[in-house]
Amino acid sequence: MITNHDKAHILVEALPFIRKYANKTVVIKYGGAAMVDEKVRDEFMKDVALMKYVGIHPIIIHGGGPEINSMLKRVNKETQFIEGNRVSDAETVEIAEMVLSAKINKSIVADLNKLGAKAVGLSGKDGGMITARKKFIEKAGEKIDIGFVGEIAEVNRELIDILVSQDYIPVISSIGIGSEGETFNINADYVAGEVAAAVGAHRLIFLTDVNGVYKDFEDKDSLIADMTVETAREYIANGIISGGMIPKVNTCLEAIERGVHHVIILNGQIKHSILLELFTEEGCGTMIYHEA
Repeated sequence: MITNHDKAHILVEALPFIRKYANKTVVIKYGGAAMVDEKVRDEFMKDVALMKYVGIHPIIIHGGGPEINSMLKRVNKETQFIEGNRVSDAETVEIAEMVLSAKINKSIVADLNKLGAKAVGLSGKDGGMITARKKFIEKAGEKIDIGFVGEIAEVNRELIDILVSQDYIPVISSIGIGSEGETFNINADYVAGEVAAAVGAHRLIFLTDVNGVYKDFEDKDSLIADMTVETAREYIANGIISGGMIPKVNTCLEAIERGVHHVIILNGQIKHSILLELFTEEGCGTMIYHEA
């Protein structure tokens, strides 16, 4: 049984961490089960609202692969992937934009506003925030065209800065705009890393469906609580970090090289994982940082 004194003690223990993060920007890549499971989603929204109330400036970046898959299925359109990238013709990217920038984005905004945290929904098109160029896949020496899938050319932070300065939480979908006004669907992890670098975020948090990075994924006691950029590169070279975790860790390393202080990979399914990571000594996932 937790008494009121226990609760007060917990709040006092969190005080140094609240002071540490006051007026700091924290970019959160929101996705996976944390977005799909209603109970987990509700807790996430409360965590973000609390962050805002104690003086942190959260910025949310989101994708929505499962929702896009569901909508494509409803219109009887097949989904094809090449090396993890959704092949996107004009119709597919139109559906992706509708799902990401309308349905998902506005539902996140509504949930945060309901808790009293002022949120504004955006896509990379708004204010020319995310300029993108066409992405190609190199495979067996061949350059493969995968349609309206983009990689980021530039992030314009002006609109983000205006919203943050006026005490709003920017909620950004992973849609960018090309030089000719084309719509590009962009990997949300990549968008989170680029936005965090552009705004000089103090922390970048990736919410995933695993607890973090493991030395041996089959051994759940081998979770890596923290590692330097140099160690992470060694683990990739040695095959300790492998598979789908490689592009996520590489995105973390790129963000750190461009000025983000620390990047954290967290399990979004764990109740209040963000608060545990930010406001407790032990943390909750894997933190990556420069040794200096």
